[in-house]
Amino acid sequence: MDIIRERTERTKWFLSSRFGMFIHWGLYAIPARGEWVRSIERISNEEYQKYFEEFDPVDYNPKAWAKAAKDAGMKYAVMTAKHHDGFCLFDSKLTDYKATNTKAGRDLIKEYIEAFREEGLKVGLYYSLLDWHHDDYPAYSDQFHPMRGNEAYKDKQHNFEKYLDYMHGQIRELCTNYGKIDIIWFDFSYGEMIGEKWRATELVNMVRSLQPGIIIDNRLEAGGDSFGSIRTKNPAIYSGDFASPEQVIPPKGITDEEGNSIPWEACVTMNYHWGYCASDKNYKSAKLIIRKLVECTSKNGNMLLNVGPDAKGNIPEESLNILSEIGKWMKKNGKSIYNCGMSEYQKPEWGYYTQNGKLLYAHILQGSLGPLCLPGLNGKIKKARLLADGSEVKIVKTWNVTQFPDDAFINFAENEHFPVELPDEIDTVVELELL
Repeated sequence: MDIIRERTERTKWFLSSRFGMFIHWGLYAIPARGEWVRSIERISNEEYQKYFEEFDPVDYNPKAWAKAAKDAGMKYAVMTAKHHDGFCLFDSKLTDYKATNTKAGRDLIKEYIEAFREEGLKVGLYYSLLDWHHDDYPAYSDQFHPMRGNEAYKDKQHNFEKYLDYMHGQIRELCTNYGKIDIIWFDFSYGEMIGEKWRATELVNMVRSLQPGIIIDNRLEAGGDSFGSIRTKNPAIYSGDFASPEQVIPPKGITDEEGNSIPWEACVTMNYHWGYCASDKNYKSAKLIIRKLVECTSKNGNMLLNVGPDAKGNIPEESLNILSEIGKWMKKNGKSIYNCGMSEYQKPEWGYYTQNGKLLYAHILQGSLGPLCLPGLNGKIKKARLLADGSEVKIVKTWNVTQFPDDAFINFAENEHFPVELPDEIDTVVELELL
C-alpha cells in the first residue's frame, strides 16, 4: 500500500501536466533510417563506428527545442541519454562512446536540461537497458542484438554482471550530475531480460535515494506491449510510477485489479519512426494529435509526443509545423487538458468530456442536425461558455427536444432552430460550469 500511496503523491504534477515531448536523437540520425537501424540491418560496431566519427550536430540548439515544446503547450520532456546502440549524449566517465568524444565535443544532455529548465519545463531522461555496443551485453542469443545468430559471436564470453555494474554506474551519473531530474524513462524489458535480471530493486533504490521525487516508468519489468505488476494490489518495488503504452491509447484507460485508475502515458510518434528517418513523410495531422491528446486526458492519461531531430540537430520542419498548430489550439483550450481527467459523465457520441471539479469540458468533434444533446445534464448546468473566447453558448429548450427531459441542449446559432458549423473544426470546446 505504501508503494501505491507514494506513487499517487509523486505523480500529481505529472497527471496535471498531461502533455510532454519525447526526443529520440543519436548517431542513428546520420543513416537516417530510424533508431533501430543497427538491429534491422545487422550493423556491427565496426561498421557503425563511421557515424560516431562523423557526428557533428552543428545546428543543435536545445533552447529552440525547448521553446517549440513550450509553445506547443507541453509541460515536460524526455530525451534519450542513451539508446539501444549504446551511444551516450552525456559525458559519462564510464565510457569513451559519448558525445564529448565526437566532433560535437560537449555534453549535449547538460545543454538540453538547462534549456528546458529555463523554459519552466520538467526534464526527463530516457535510458536504454539494452546496449549493442558494450562487449558484455549478450549478442549471439539475444533476439534484438545486431549480431544475433552471427557465428562469429557464438562462443563469445559475456560478463553480464560487469555490464550491469556499468549500467547502474551510468544511471548513478545521470541522477547525480545534473541537478533535479523529474522523470527517468527506462526502456525496455523482454523475455528473460526482466525485473531482477537488471538488479531492478537495487537500481530503483539507488535512483530514489539520489532523486527522491523522481518518477519512473514501468519498463524495468515490461515492454511497450505489457504492464508488469503496476496494475496489481501488490506492485513490485520496480513496477514504476506510470504505465507506458506505446503507439496505442488504451480503450478504457488503465486501471488496477479493482478498477481504480493508475497513472499512464501513451508515447506516440509523429510519423512512423522514433529516430530521424529521412524518407518517412507519413506525419500525423495536428488535428489528429490534438484529438488523441483529448482522448488520453478523457481516460486519465498523458501523451508523450515524439520528435526525431536530424543529424545536424534540427527538429524536422514538418514536426515544428505540427507543434505550432497544436500550440495555437492549446493556447485557447489548454484549460480543458491541464489538471483535467476522466469525467463522471459517460462519453458522448459527438466527442469527449474532460473534467476538473465543477468544470466539465465538452470536446465537440462533430456537429448536429439541430441542438446538440448533452445527455443527462438538464438542470445541472450553471452556465456554458466557448472556452476559446469566453462567449456564451446558449442552453436551449426548443419545441423539438421536449421529449427528452433528462438532457440539456446547446446551440451555437443565432437562431436556435438551426444548426451552424462548429466554431473550431479541430475540436470545439465548451466549458460547462456545473451547479
